[in-house]
Amino acid sequence: MQRTRFSSMSCPIARSLEHVGEWWSILILRDAFQGLTQFDQFQKSLGIAPNMLSRRLNALVESGLLERRRYSERPPRDEYVLTERGRDFRPVMWAMLAWGNKHFAPEGPSVVVVEAETGAVADPVLVDRNSGKVMTHTTFRSAPGPAADATTRARHARRAAQSAPEVRT
Repeated sequence: MQRTRFSSMSCPIARSLEHVGEWWSILILRDAFQGLTQFDQFQKSLGIAPNMLSRRLNALVESGLLERRRYSERPPRDEYVLTERGRDFRPVMWAMLAWGNKHFAPEGPSVVVVEAETGAVADPVLVDRNSGKVMTHTTFRSAPGPAADATTRARHARRAAQSAPEVRT
């Protein structure tokens, strides 16, 4: 069965999924954020087959989320370190963690985000850097950007028309 490629789509969500949309990739990144760097560490943490782990690590390196660094020549051993692009994924992980705790943890959260200095539990939200406003579905919406193609512009125009308030005359 041929896998659909998202890299040529104009949607930034689809393009992102091309690089992190496979669940092992996200779990490898989770472990990298926790300080794991070596193949054996990832394998022990995840219980993943070595051939699958090799494929996923290679894909994350090719996508620029991890960097492969040689730490031993004999035997040859590499470590996998987060790149800037990989570190930029941290807020996505925190959002997934908060969403998972809210919707899929009836026993309560097993992992939380805390303030580094005080240890106080955080409640991750998305905030607009320009205005400082919390982003909600009532205060923000997606819109076509400068590089949007005709399909993207049409999709957003339909959605904007559907959500526009009714004008009475």
